[in-house]
Amino acid sequence: MPNIKSAKKRVKVIAVKTARNKATRSALRTSVKKANIAISDASANKEVAVREAIKSIDKAAAKGIIHKNTAARNKSALVRKLNAAQ
Repeated sequence: MPNIKSAKKRVKVIAVKTARNKATRSALRTSVKKANIAISDASANKEVAVREAIKSIDKAAAKGIIHKNTAARNKSALVRKLNAAQ
């Protein structure tokens, strides 16, 4: 444990940020998984699911949780799967 006051504060701040990033990353993975399931099941709302997944990917990239190139690659893969399924 840190002894300096500012270091103690940094530990607390980092814990809060880590929890926030973890929640956003979890939501991202869940939405991408839902989109992939919707595409593979050929459900009627697959476009909506892909749109929601792309939105969550963009949010994660904007917050710096994932790299912008990773976001672009993930969005491209989703759209390719969607187009192949149609």
